[in-house]
Amino acid sequence: MAIEIKMPRLSDTMEAGTLVKWNVKEGDKVEAGQVLADIETDKATMEMPTYDAGRVAKILCPVGANVAVGETLMILAEEGESIEQAVQSVGVGAGEPAAREAKTGGARQHEARGISESTSTATIMKSKSDAGAGAASAATSNGSDGESASGRMLVSPLARRIAEENDLDLNAVKGTGPQGRIIKRDVLAALGQDASAAAAAPSKAAPALSASAPLLITPTNLGGKVSLSSMRQTIARRLVESKTTIPHYQVSVSVNADPLLDLRATLNEQLASQNVKLSVNDFLVRACALAIHQHPHFNAAWKGDSLLIGEHINVGVAVALPEERGGGLVVATLRDADRKGLRQISAETKALADKARGKGLSLEEMADSTFTISNLGMFDVDFFTAIINPPNAAILAVGAALKKPVVRNDELAIGHEMACTLSCDHRIIDGASGARFLQTLKGMLENPATLLV
Repeated sequence: MAIEIKMPRLSDTMEAGTLVKWNVKEGDKVEAGQVLADIETDKATMEMPTYDAGRVAKILCPVGANVAVGETLMILAEEGESIEQAVQSVGVGAGEPAAREAKTGGARQHEARGISESTSTATIMKSKSDAGAGAASAATSNGSDGESASGRMLVSPLARRIAEENDLDLNAVKGTGPQGRIIKRDVLAALGQDASAAAAAPSKAAPALSASAPLLITPTNLGGKVSLSSMRQTIARRLVESKTTIPHYQVSVSVNADPLLDLRATLNEQLASQNVKLSVNDFLVRACALAIHQHPHFNAAWKGDSLLIGEHINVGVAVALPEERGGGLVVATLRDADRKGLRQISAETKALADKARGKGLSLEEMADSTFTISNLGMFDVDFFTAIINPPNAAILAVGAALKKPVVRNDELAIGHEMACTLSCDHRIIDGASGARFLQTLKGMLENPATLLV
């Protein structure tokens, strides 16, 4: 019996996905847990595994195609079944578009397994045995009104949080997700909000850009209309939402960067044999994480009539994506940054940045940041302001450490100065609090030995 591989719902707001890359070709044998394709959603580029084994009989969608959730992407032939039999049983000919509904030729459907907005690719792909277990678990769900066979309510974490914030009884909500799972749009519908607001709402993690993103406008392609990827559209929505709903204000300070640059040069010389090279940004991450301990409101999120102060200090680092990929930014999350030394921060930041510019970050790697740093110093930018990354309370914009005439010990000298500009949510942090945070940060950066202990 042939198996239809369908476009899964990889996030709560996903209605369609763009096929970025096929990792298999027709005729290949595949095992349960193997990654078949890379899919671009409205939030990230994610790997799509299979929960069945077989041979690829037919690939129905080309790279770059935008495919609705539930449409058939591929047909697998099971063991003992020929490729011709598998294709005929589904009734799809060469070049025929994928169908939304199951064909009547007796093919089994490979359904989405209820992957929520908080599920990471790493969780999906832990092992082949885990993939098989996940399929078996999904099969035991009865799919009725958001309740599993064990009686446990099936509800995504984001949907549950929105319901709790609005005192909504989830027992009165009918789930429309996989196996009757209650998802965000179901809760918004029950609250009487426009479904279009769900798509415009800020996602838990900033979207990563994939290889299918449009080219930037250059002198060789001026004029005409440039289509945007779903992720680029989401980036635009998030920026508008941030600037129109969060009352921003900025406060700046100039940091004497000479001690920091001297210490960095000394450490890099000593660590060169271990292939460790610390960046200025690594010191910034460490300093911000430690400063938040003294100013906990910088780890808070606005909840309407209350503030939620996070238990963990997760520093988000803005990563610029290459222009040939469409440009833009993603925010990679360094979890528990206050508990990590400079060497670990450096290694994790490099790994996340490389992955962001390559295949793209998973939702887990972009989720749960509580404070964000945007550093444009590598582009010789001396000063700029940044837009807050919801639900963060603040973002730090850092310019280059520029050599300039400065006053040191009441004498004119040549030194390095670095501008740090803090954008704050005025609902959470007032001006004096922002200034005190920058005083603490400035003190740490100008006495960087404190960051080593």
